[in-house]
This record gives sequence, structure tokens and C-alpha cells, in this order.
Amino acid sequence: MFNFIKKMSSAKPESSQQQAERDSVVDKVLLGYHVGDTSIATMVTGIDRNGSELTLDLRLPPESDPETIQQELGKMLSPHGIRTIHMNVRLPAAAKGAAASLPKQPSQQNQAASKPIPKTTDAMASTDNAPSSHAQSNTAAEVPITKAAPTQASLSAHPRIRHIIVVASGKGGVGKSTTTVNIALALQKLGNRVGILDADIYGPSMPTMLGVAEVKPELENEQFVPVEAHGMAMLSIGSLLDSDNTPVAWRGPKATGALMQLFNQTNWPQLDYLVIDMPPGTGDIQLTLAQRIPVTGAVIVTTPQHIALLDAQKGIEMFHKTNIPVLGVVENMALHTCSNCGHTEAIFGAGGGEQIAKQYQVPLLGQLPLASGIRAQVDKGVPSVLADDEFASYYLSIAENIETNIDKFAKPIDDKRIF
Repeated sequence: MFNFIKKMSSAKPESSQQQAERDSVVDKVLLGYHVGDTSIATMVTGIDRNGSELTLDLRLPPESDPETIQQELGKMLSPHGIRTIHMNVRLPAAAKGAAASLPKQPSQQNQAASKPIPKTTDAMASTDNAPSSHAQSNTAAEVPITKAAPTQASLSAHPRIRHIIVVASGKGGVGKSTTTVNIALALQKLGNRVGILDADIYGPSMPTMLGVAEVKPELENEQFVPVEAHGMAMLSIGSLLDSDNTPVAWRGPKATGALMQLFNQTNWPQLDYLVIDMPPGTGDIQLTLAQRIPVTGAVIVTTPQHIALLDAQKGIEMFHKTNIPVLGVVENMALHTCSNCGHTEAIFGAGGGEQIAKQYQVPLLGQLPLASGIRAQVDKGVPSVLADDEFASYYLSIAENIETNIDKFAKPIDDKRIF
């Protein structure tokens, strides 16, 4: 996945001759790799090549370990330009023993068919969960390989990051990114070492909001060096794109793979807080983060509007189900004061943030006004906290409320973890 992202802005298309040479090397490696006494080439029922990605449909013997096979093939093929290996694996049902009782996943073409489950490793990009075109339809005697998803309790803390906070919302348009960048700057102003990870893969905004849209991250020893933004370490997929209007048109597995690379393959400095700006909703990226990144807690951003509150509830429920503590709720756009007459009005309703905080027994971290000045400052790349304007105090109060209770949610540091 690392080379896929780097290729997006700088790599040239591979020539047909180069592709042919790579295919030849792949064939030789497969012929030379054995599971037991049998060449894996005889177990391949389908193969698909796509540049640096290789997809294999395999029918493996019962005693084999698919994850070990994938790791070993990855090491053997990596020097030859294969960066990602997808494996759709089938084992005989008789060999699975108790696993034969696992539920099958029906195919759209044949309700009696089971779908092969792609196997991946943490060192590689996530795979598409679609069935291969070479998958067999008659699978009455076979079951898919299944593996329990990791949980927050099984994740060790990052050795250089004390707290990871995600800022999320159930829907877009509630000012989540503006709130994220100002909370991060407020935590820094309180004396903390702070970093920002922009996990909004499809709509990255952190580089623009921090005034570093033109700055590209350096690469050292196959790792990103975060962009320095007003004393904070920041990384975003937007920092890797050629221009502001370049779309990231990726399916879910590609986007989640990019998120994990930005987190794992970045040389983060020692941080008290890494603040992650999440995309709206409760989709692939949120679930991947919940299963693979050790999160201290989540901050929910909403507006008082009834529809926004309904979506915020879904976000809170998702974090509850994935065992991520909710640190509190931020009610954005709570009140608007007319700049001409001075009249104050609750345009989007009143009391919504208090209501949802009380319902889920979490703190109401703060209420923010609906003000054009807040918008103007992030558009200029100088957020309110950095500009120390009249709205900075709101965000400093939220940051203080976060710091008050966060230590009780901290994960124990694993000094032996290696990235």
C-alpha cells in the first residue's frame, strides 16, 4: 500500500515489457514455493495481476496456514515489485473439524455457494471483500475461512503517542473538521505535544485549514515524516495529492488501507495527543479504525438540529459497540448573533447537545456559536485558536474539559511494539 500511495503522484505507467517480466518472475516464485511437498502453483485455481497487486484463488491442503503462506510469498515477491497480495482461500470442510459449523456467506449468483474470505496481513493493504471471478460455485463440502475481528482491548497503545482522540459526527456539514483543528490547537496551547491525522480520505481538509496545503511530507526509511504545521505534526492524504481538486475515487478497502498506512507508516514524534479527524458516517473507515487503531476516546460533534442529533446518536452507538469510550459531545452552531442588530437566535434549535449528552450519560464538552469569523479564520489557514480571536476561548474550554477525565481511559503503553 505504501508504493500505491506514492505512485499516485509520481510513478509512471508500467510498460508491457516490464509487466511481462514481472509476470514471469511471479510464475517462477509460485513454481518454487511449496506447501509441504507440493508446489503452491498446483493449488492455484485463479490468478489476477494488476500492476503491483496480485490476487490468488487457492485451494489449500487442510494442514496449511494461509497467513504464513501470504507473509512468506509477500517477502519473496516484494523485491520484484509486488506490494500487495490478496488471497481468496478455500479449505476442505472435513479438515476444519469444529469450524464446519461456521456460517456460510451466500453468493449473489447461487444461494448455496459460499464466498471466499480474503486474508490479509497488517503489513499489507486491506483487500476487497468481493468474491473472485474464479471462485467455484459448487462448494457444498467447503466452508470459508473466518477470523474474529480484533477489538480495542486487544490493541496495544502506540509507543510514542499517549492519547489518540477521534473527532467524529454521524453526518457531514456540522463543522467537525473546523472543531477538530481548533481542539488540537487548544490542546497544544495548554502545553501538550499534539499531532493531527486527517482520516477523511475522500474529503481531506486539514492541510488547507492549517495553511500547509502546498507542503508535501518527506520520506525517510520508507516512512512518512509528518508535515510541521504551527508546531504540530500533521499528515493527510491531501498532502499527497497533486492538487486540491484531485479526487480520491477509491472503494472502501483502498481507503481503509490508506488510513492504516498513514497511521502505521508515519514516523510520529513523541505526542501527548494525536487528534484524528474522521469522515462523516459509520462506514468502512470508522470500523477499520475501531478494530486496528488504539483509541483513547471519541468526541462527537453535532448541531442542535433534530436530524443531526439522530445521526450523532448512531455515531455514539457505533463507538459503544466497538468499546471506544465517548469523551463527550460538542454542540456546534448553537447560537447565532446578528452582526447588524445584535439579536441572538438558536437557528438550529436549542438544547440538543445537552439532551444527547444526558441521554448517553457523557459530558457536554462545550457549545460553539454559529459565527462567520470561525469560518473565515480556517479558510485563511489560521484557525481561531491560532489567531487568538474572540472564539478561541470556546475551544480552550473544550480542551480543558477533555483533559479533565481522559487519563482514566488511557491504554497501557507497550514499549516493545515496533512500527
